[in-house]
Amino acid sequence: MANGKTVSESNLLQTLFNLWPYMWPSGRSDLKMRVVWASVFLLVSKFVLLLVPYFFKWSTDALNGKLDLAGKLPDLLVGAVALVIAYNLTRLIQLGLNQLRDALFASVGQHAVRQLAYKTFVHMHELSLRFHLERKTGGLSRIIERGTKGIETIVRFTILNSVPTLIEFLLTAVIFWWGYGFSYLAVTAFTVWAYIWFTIRASDWRISIRKAMNDSDTDANTKAIDSLLNFETVKYFGNEEMEAKRFDASMAHYEKAATSVWTSLGWLNFGQGVIFGLGTTVMLILSALAVQRGEQTVGDFVFVNAMLLQLSVPLNFIGFVYREIRQGLTDIEQMFDLLEVQAEVKDAPDAVPLDIGHGAISFRDVHFAYDAARPILKGISFDVPAGKTVAVVGPSGAGKSTLSRLLYRFYDIQSGSITVDGQDIRNVTQKSLRTAIGMVPQDTVLFNDTVAYNIRYGRPAAGDAEVKTAAEIAQIAHFIELLPEGFNTKVGERGLKLSGGEKQRVAIARTILKAPPILILDEATSALDTTTEREIQTALDVVSKNRTTLVIAHRLSTVIGADEIIVLKSGEIAERGTHSELLLKNGLYASMWSRQREATQAEEHLKQVRESDDMGVVNRLAPAT
Repeated sequence: MANGKTVSESNLLQTLFNLWPYMWPSGRSDLKMRVVWASVFLLVSKFVLLLVPYFFKWSTDALNGKLDLAGKLPDLLVGAVALVIAYNLTRLIQLGLNQLRDALFASVGQHAVRQLAYKTFVHMHELSLRFHLERKTGGLSRIIERGTKGIETIVRFTILNSVPTLIEFLLTAVIFWWGYGFSYLAVTAFTVWAYIWFTIRASDWRISIRKAMNDSDTDANTKAIDSLLNFETVKYFGNEEMEAKRFDASMAHYEKAATSVWTSLGWLNFGQGVIFGLGTTVMLILSALAVQRGEQTVGDFVFVNAMLLQLSVPLNFIGFVYREIRQGLTDIEQMFDLLEVQAEVKDAPDAVPLDIGHGAISFRDVHFAYDAARPILKGISFDVPAGKTVAVVGPSGAGKSTLSRLLYRFYDIQSGSITVDGQDIRNVTQKSLRTAIGMVPQDTVLFNDTVAYNIRYGRPAAGDAEVKTAAEIAQIAHFIELLPEGFNTKVGERGLKLSGGEKQRVAIARTILKAPPILILDEATSALDTTTEREIQTALDVVSKNRTTLVIAHRLSTVIGADEIIVLKSGEIAERGTHSELLLKNGLYASMWSRQREATQAEEHLKQVRESDDMGVVNRLAPAT
């Protein structure tokens, strides 16, 4: 299944073997009993089904006056009317047994779907940040959706149909051989073999077509979700027509592949009909000749036809089962590929929970690269003492944000060490490490839920009063209370109903609620205007008080009060010291400070000019007194 190839014959059985835990769930004796009883009812229904042609034969012979069942059946069943009633009653019993089987197995199939969906969902969260940055959300969601449906199909058909259908074939063959001779058995066996051979060959051909259809479907869905998530960007550049053409191009490939899928299905069904029709013709000719010779009755002729009609149902079902299983395996192929992807960052076998004290952080000779050909950090060493604030600044691409990702252990360093309270973060559990750290990122993405839900995400068990207190500290409570539904107001997809400053305040409130001993502010105000930045900075100062704080900053005005400022350049520490000390050095930091100060003054001057112009307009429009 690796590398996106179609499931081959060699690993088909292995794949089915891997699915067994979902068919026979451990720890669920109730579901196992449902599987057992469903199988029992199915087998009984198969034996009952074999009685149907016999009642048809006997009723035909009774109407012909050639029925001789004296002593073989109770007198009540010998009459033609009674036999017709028994014929239809047997069919109803068989139908009832099948429905009972399906009802018993429903919860087993759905539990299997739930198990695999849950396992895949958990696995997605265990994979590295690198994996998610390289994959598209729309494609992943469609892969999981199709995969879970494929699992349900495979689990249902392999448990409830494959073995019982084989038993029905064997019983039918035995009946023909015992009742009518070897020639009938030979024709039946050859017809079944030819039918199955053709079905398998044609189904294998159709699987490659279906895979192309699935790829086109995934591509179209990915483009649609990507475009809708970037709705505003599309509008900014007026590229609605371009987006529509990209989507339509993918749908054109899907249309072509889907048409081929249905066309190939028609050829498959026609070929199956021809093979079975030829076999039926030969069998009925043999029986008709035997009736003319007086060796069989008309009831026997009817019986052979009825048996063949009944045999066509499981034959069609075998073809359907094979196609569905193979297509189901194609659908879950990519899901299994996802499950086979190894997490880049794993807990060590002997990892222990972080024993957090005051939260002192230490980077020692840290080397790191996303790509070996392009080093990002080149021997970085610095400390963030407990309860102190250390800021990291520098040009874009210097490696500032990489520090926060490494501290969160989204990636593992190539050499050196990162410790918290003297414990190497590679030797502690990821969960305990991340529990001890709070993050206010540059781009706050919120869940499409209520304001309260997004704040409570910092500590899901928090009560309403605690959520409100956190909002007040983050200076957003007043704004929330003015909303139509207050804390129950929906924030929209990715929080698009809130402004940048409002989203940042929600992020701060959620971090306050988490109350971590370590705080990371990763360019938390760089995307905001100067006024909003100052308001947010006040809230951040409250949050970071008495906490070990690592600030990743673009705007130097936000780090003036830091206990130490580290200046990164090309992955190395170029300067370090307090704000005053760095200005006296008149180096890189002083140069950056000068440029940003000039930009801020120009921004404030422009604002004053606009306000002055606005006031002039107001004065000119005001009525004379």
